[in-house]
Amino acid sequence: MKIFKLLLSLIFTIGIFYGLNTKFGTFPPFGKFLDPSNGIWQNEGSSAESESILSIEGLKSTVSVHYDEHLIPHVFAQNDEDLYRAQGYITAQHRLWQLEFQTHASAGRLSEIVGNAALDFDRGQRRKGMVFGAENALKAMGEFPDLIKNLEAYRDGINSYIEGLSPSEFPVEYKLLDYQPEPWTLKKTALLLMYMTDMLAGGDSDFEYTNFLKKYGKERFDFLFPDFFEENDPVIPTNRAWTDFEQVELPEVPEVNTPSSLVAGLLPKPHPDNGSNNWAVGPSKSLTGNTVLANDPHLGLNLPSIWYAMQLATPEKNTFGVTLPGAAGIVIGFNNDISWGVTNATRDVKDWYKITFKDEKRDEYWYNNAWTKTDKKIEEIILRGEKTYYDTVVYTHHGPVTYDASFKGKEGLIGFAMKWAGHLGGNNQLTLLELNKAKNYDDYEKALKHFVAPAQNFVFASRDGDIALWVQGKLPNKWKGQGKFLLDGSNIDHDWKSFIPQEHNAHVKNPTRGFVSSANQHPTDSTYPYYVFNDGYETYRNRVINDFFRSKDKFGIQDFKNLHNNNFNLKAKELLPHMIVNMDVSNLDQLESAILEEVKNWNYVNDIDQKGATIWERWWIRVRNLVWDELNDASKPMPYPFTYQTIYLLKNHPEDPFMDIQETSEVETAPDLFLKGFKAAVKDITNWEENNGSYDWGEYKSTYVGHLLQGLPAFSRFNLPIGGNSGIVNATSKNHGPSWRMIVEMSDPPTALGIYPGGQSGNPGSRYYDDLVDTWANGKYLQLLFMQNEEQNQEIVFTHTLNPKQ
Repeated sequence: MKIFKLLLSLIFTIGIFYGLNTKFGTFPPFGKFLDPSNGIWQNEGSSAESESILSIEGLKSTVSVHYDEHLIPHVFAQNDEDLYRAQGYITAQHRLWQLEFQTHASAGRLSEIVGNAALDFDRGQRRKGMVFGAENALKAMGEFPDLIKNLEAYRDGINSYIEGLSPSEFPVEYKLLDYQPEPWTLKKTALLLMYMTDMLAGGDSDFEYTNFLKKYGKERFDFLFPDFFEENDPVIPTNRAWTDFEQVELPEVPEVNTPSSLVAGLLPKPHPDNGSNNWAVGPSKSLTGNTVLANDPHLGLNLPSIWYAMQLATPEKNTFGVTLPGAAGIVIGFNNDISWGVTNATRDVKDWYKITFKDEKRDEYWYNNAWTKTDKKIEEIILRGEKTYYDTVVYTHHGPVTYDASFKGKEGLIGFAMKWAGHLGGNNQLTLLELNKAKNYDDYEKALKHFVAPAQNFVFASRDGDIALWVQGKLPNKWKGQGKFLLDGSNIDHDWKSFIPQEHNAHVKNPTRGFVSSANQHPTDSTYPYYVFNDGYETYRNRVINDFFRSKDKFGIQDFKNLHNNNFNLKAKELLPHMIVNMDVSNLDQLESAILEEVKNWNYVNDIDQKGATIWERWWIRVRNLVWDELNDASKPMPYPFTYQTIYLLKNHPEDPFMDIQETSEVETAPDLFLKGFKAAVKDITNWEENNGSYDWGEYKSTYVGHLLQGLPAFSRFNLPIGGNSGIVNATSKNHGPSWRMIVEMSDPPTALGIYPGGQSGNPGSRYYDDLVDTWANGKYLQLLFMQNEEQNQEIVFTHTLNPKQ
């Protein structure tokens, strides 16, 4: 026995030694990770969170960085190059791992970090042409030398910080994944902007729509996926005439022969709720007579937060707002003269073309009655711990062939090429920097012209008393129906021929109603002369917002706060009473009757203490899934029709063939689905209660803000008490919602409120990592400190002085 214990002890000791010095999969050697000199213990605090004097290579003059109690830096520089150099340095101090990881993801380089597990993702990113789009954007940026100087300063600021780091100072995620930062480049900034473009304009349903069309026909498709809903409260007010548009040229509709979908699987799509709310009131509707603007972009709820708040000031401009780590300037914010915000314009700017190759070499494809040369790019994907993977991506004049025989394709000589506005090479970075210094409406309008994709609804308010909204992007001028379905890549008439002229992008300035707003709904009514379509316009948040601003004459800051946190569920109000009245309740048991009574008494508000909200949400999901059970063919994916049209069908066409459940012998109608869906929802809720306790909406929804690396609960926040849901003005669902709430009154100087679900530091060991989460969940705001000069303010906690390196 003693010998056995000795052997066991020896084996255990060898195992510990091996484990501490060996990498397991994507995890680092534990000895390295736990090393007291260089490991995780060194990430408990940060020198970036106390008074210091630093020397930065390349600075021309001293830059002062004043930090307030929330670790928001207020940066004062003497010129733009110093300002953006300092911005890059500061951003790297607090968000280095995040800004680099996101660009690795954008470029399809995660396999370098985590190995083979990310290979399929990386191939998809390369085949989507993410680097191709970034390189085209760089060319567009290169046409503006002053912009390049500022971006190079931003780049050099990041690199100054990286160069000064020792391994012990690496952010914890580098230690966890056992790799190290690399130098920043201008290309990485372009990739960061492509990351956002893909997030907001990377969705489409062309393959799914084609499958639906082939199975059910055009008449059924047009009914279930209409260009306009019966209720349409668009971004641009309906009384907007388009008489100022001269020489509207619309392409003719060619002969169309829709190809079949021949792919074995599709790439992941962006979150369907990626969107936002924004609005502004003019002097006539403002309690103070000042214009007031609000914005809350709806994105994934992550730590570190997607946003980083800053004030950026020089003698020529003074701007406050949130930045995207990796891009220069303020993205959403205000200065002393104007304020601006964005929502996703959700336009169909990605089309798919069926390509026929001449032979397996794929050197030529059939186009316009001739064989046309392809281009090829060999993608070198470095796999950590394994041999490098090489993937040949074919390019046509449409764009990259994403799907072919080597990647999710079904036929050897058939491929599908992507035509996407994200590849066009816009200069979104220039738009942002121009907005930062804009002084009036004319400057705002001029700045927008460089913005290509993702199409955005840019809301505007100025101290001059102007409000406006532009639907901005480089938008293809399509013939009616173009891009809904797969297109024939050999037919020249199916190409994008032109773009809607910049001055014809839908816009409005100082409308008579006294307010502007957008919430990802249809941009216009049917009188707009150009063809507009997208796979799913919002139809509920927009109506609640617009009805709110029609409800009375004057609005103040508290009204804006209330609207941001509005949990009214219009979708439920429009369907729930109909379901209750038309459902047969004669055979409900005691529990079912009690739950029905609970939802009957619900006030249509998704507050955290409402059980009725949970009942409604489960009931609606069950009914919706029963209606569209015919569409669950995994081999030929088809989309569920839009929520608004599903409800329209349930209320107005209760005997439509889609009401029949495929797996039963009976022929069901809408009332049958209401009953079956209700009984299933009761079971869902009962199971939840047995396993989790209360089914109050806040408990059931269980909103969380998760770390960018999935599966790191220690670095995440769970069970946040916040109401709302998708389709509600407070669009907070389980892990998605308002990522930055901002309200700005254009007084002199402007006063502003803001909040986001995270913290300024990207270091999980910092008290500033998630200190704003609870404030956000409670519907509260920070009073933003907008310093007008460098005089020491009592709200400043410490200062970093950045001096030119001698």
